[in-house]
Amino acid sequence: MNKKLILGLALFAITSFGILSACGKEATTKAKQKEIIVATNANSKPNTYMENDKLTGYDIELTRAVFKQLPEYKLKFQVIDFNSVLSGVDNGRFQMAANALSWTAERAEKYGYSLPLSKSATSVAVKPGMKVKTLTDLAGKTTEVLAGVQVATMLETWNKENPDKAMHLTYMDASYPLTSYVSDVDSGKSDFVMYDQISLTQIIKQQNYNLKVQPIDLGNTDKHTGFNYFIFGKDHDDKALQKKVDDVLVKLYKDGTMGKLSEKYLGGNFIPRKDEMSDAKD
Repeated sequence: MNKKLILGLALFAITSFGILSACGKEATTKAKQKEIIVATNANSKPNTYMENDKLTGYDIELTRAVFKQLPEYKLKFQVIDFNSVLSGVDNGRFQMAANALSWTAERAEKYGYSLPLSKSATSVAVKPGMKVKTLTDLAGKTTEVLAGVQVATMLETWNKENPDKAMHLTYMDASYPLTSYVSDVDSGKSDFVMYDQISLTQIIKQQNYNLKVQPIDLGNTDKHTGFNYFIFGKDHDDKALQKKVDDVLVKLYKDGTMGKLSEKYLGGNFIPRKDEMSDAKD
């Protein structure tokens, strides 16, 4: 047989074996992937929302960036109402939640928290002529809240401790979007809405409302105030997943990915400082 033909056949065999081996490894890796379902309500822009029928937002794209570096997992998102986001993590239906989630002592008892993803001052959206610096300036004012969230709990506590300066709280359904809370302030249905500075600023700008966003002095606050997190369950597998996600978040912080996503989706550099990455988790 011609020597060149023999050499060619040999090279073809080696190349084919290499391709088949690579394909086999890829197929094996995919077969061994563990599915991770991340819950979100897609109703907390700019962290999580739908755009042209696609789920996106800061929390969502950061989640995607994290799992690109964790090939042992297959990422899947589940869009569901807010109340079911955390209960689904609690009962093991979901392995992680990405939904502009803040820290509360009650939640910390049941869930694991990632390193902080972003930081935004607690603020109020009000009419331009309304002067607000502290909670005292909101005495007697009306607002809409979702039961169980950090803002609602804080205002309820304030009302109990300051009955002569109580605010009027109207409880809304979990399906009521943040944009409607802001719209109700613009229309005069309520006097203010308290939320994070990033979200309020973006909604007012996009809707061209005649409102201002004012950071509010809450006095002595918990070190977690203003931070946004991923949430996990607390069993062995959940903790292992949380550790891997945190390790990747550190890499994405250092290589600038978190900063770029913050600029794109949050409208500025709202990522935590280096020292806050660890201090605001525990």
